[in-house]
Amino acid sequence: MVTQATPTMSSTRLLRSYVNGGWHTATDEGVPLRDAVTGEVIARVSSTGIDMGAALEYGRRVGGPALRELTFHQRAALLKALASYLREHRDELYALSARTGATRSDSLVDVDGGIGVLFSYASKGKRELPNDTVYLDGPVEPLGKGGTFVGRHICTPLRGVAVQINAFNFPVWGPLEKFAPAFLAGVPSLIKPASQTAYLTEKLVELMLDSGLLPEGTLQLVCGSVGDLLDHVTDQDLVSFTGSAATAQRLRAHPTIVRNAVRFNAEADSLNCSILGPDATPGTAEFDLYVKQLVTEMTVKAGQKCTAIRRAFVPAELLDEVQQAVCERLSRISVGDPANPEVRMGALASLEQREEVRRSLKALSDAGRIVFGDPDHVEVADADAERGAFLSPVLLRADDPQRAEPHEVEAFGPVSTLLPYTSVEQVVDLAARGRGSLVGSVVTGDAEFARTVVLGVAPWHGRMLVLDADDAKESTGHGSPLPMLVHGGPGRAGGGEEMGGIRGVLHHMQRTAVQGSPKVLTAVGNAWVPGAPRSEGVHPFRKSLAELRIGDSVVAGPRTVTDEDIAHFAEFTGDTFYAHTDRAAAEANPLFGGIVAHGYLVVSFAAGLFVSPEPGPVLANYGLENLRFLTPVKPGDELTVTLTCKQITPRENADYGEVRWDADVTNAAGESVAKYDVLTLVAKENER
Repeated sequence: MVTQATPTMSSTRLLRSYVNGGWHTATDEGVPLRDAVTGEVIARVSSTGIDMGAALEYGRRVGGPALRELTFHQRAALLKALASYLREHRDELYALSARTGATRSDSLVDVDGGIGVLFSYASKGKRELPNDTVYLDGPVEPLGKGGTFVGRHICTPLRGVAVQINAFNFPVWGPLEKFAPAFLAGVPSLIKPASQTAYLTEKLVELMLDSGLLPEGTLQLVCGSVGDLLDHVTDQDLVSFTGSAATAQRLRAHPTIVRNAVRFNAEADSLNCSILGPDATPGTAEFDLYVKQLVTEMTVKAGQKCTAIRRAFVPAELLDEVQQAVCERLSRISVGDPANPEVRMGALASLEQREEVRRSLKALSDAGRIVFGDPDHVEVADADAERGAFLSPVLLRADDPQRAEPHEVEAFGPVSTLLPYTSVEQVVDLAARGRGSLVGSVVTGDAEFARTVVLGVAPWHGRMLVLDADDAKESTGHGSPLPMLVHGGPGRAGGGEEMGGIRGVLHHMQRTAVQGSPKVLTAVGNAWVPGAPRSEGVHPFRKSLAELRIGDSVVAGPRTVTDEDIAHFAEFTGDTFYAHTDRAAAEANPLFGGIVAHGYLVVSFAAGLFVSPEPGPVLANYGLENLRFLTPVKPGDELTVTLTCKQITPRENADYGEVRWDADVTNAAGESVAKYDVLTLVAKENER
């Protein structure tokens, strides 16, 4: 059954999926979903009746081509507009987020954090990707001596669907942090949220679709069981999973995923650690930062974060002081209904989740003792402690850090264990016993201690935060993944990477080595390759962006460099380095064998040769890149410059674009003395 009606929240309605261009209601009653605070049944969920294979094919057939018609910059502009739209409607998301047990602060992490990912990828797409449909990965590689056979890596979007299977704890941020890089890459998404909090993801997708910004087929939603979805993935599809390591292992071994070598990314269990440096004694800023961070990570989202601190390593001699400070701070945390502004920690996502945490705590209690909190009793504000999924923050202390349980059992809730260490070598070894983590942190004012720990534990961690008095005001904290950095970790953490800036985009693209002539590589990559044809005629600085073509070129010169030029440049600029001013010293230098021109004098002369000085479509020179001085220039040398239009990048919302020029400065013998890229802003149209 497929309809176009927009879903609305009622007490017992079935959540709907969005597939094949329409809203779908399941054909059975579904499974009840409960408000985490009140225990009230608020909806039911089921995916019965969805043709999973057809949904994937719809994404490939309709969504993929629509996205691939757009350039990276156009996709980035849509992400920015979508982020702005969601920000205007975030109160609707906040209202439902409270029913997951989240406080307003928790909702900011989830809702605003997810919207922030969209903004971040929109910005990176505009700044770091071309206004084109092909991404050039790395420089041109010479494959023959004569320069007629070259190679280059290109990245193009996979022709499938990015299937994301998400966890319950971040029903907004989770989908958006996967959707953003896939969309920017040109790959449609199919979102399968965890059932416990799927009602919030449903509202998110409803808003995204209502925005009218997304090309049809680029976003689909399946609420309920995954069914036979994975039976239908192909070699062009991707699967991204967030959840338990056991489930990740099962999905990774799915016969279709294995047979088709489907790209599989997992973010799984993570026994993240935080290490207090020996220098951070009571009274220091770092001691206070450590305690505050640990309590924050235990209580934000009721500890239901894959990045939360599970193991708190403390110098043995400071263990009592840290325990006292953490317990005192935890005692000020009020638990209860998130609607109460005094409440600092809400409920877990479900009663089932609370029982799972209690089971894990029993195992952890074998290795240590509880020094704060009671897993079976908690005072709550404005709510029923038993009908709602409430749990006290629980701090354990394990005096024997060698016990296996703290390094193997994750209680996915407001739980952390204090563990002592006696040397930097020991704490590095203990941190590694987590067998792979998303994030670790070191809180210390001792940069050498931080270096030793970071380099020691880095192979087991996807991200490391070093927190001290210098960065504390700007630090986003231990548990906050940032879209410009890798989010993922090795080993039990899943072995994958999400986000990570442009790395996250390229995960959704195929890297292909293209071999051929410079002419062919120029055509394929839409960027001029040395050795490809050049076109001379009208000076290219007289051409607008609409008239300019890749390969348009000007050859200017020669100009003779004199002793007087070099002496004047040295005096005028103050650059009196001996190679330009002291003949005897310059002659003694085997690299020069005499007075040589300043490199920047060569660049300046080249600019004077190729410039067309009259007002015209070239609006500004905004920089040089990849500058290399290759051959010394001596008095009497004649310089010639060849300037060639290398790449054209129109700006979507401006009347100008960027042009990258290849500059090659040669001497009379034809040797390159300098090579670099010139960057200019050029008007899209000539003013007549």
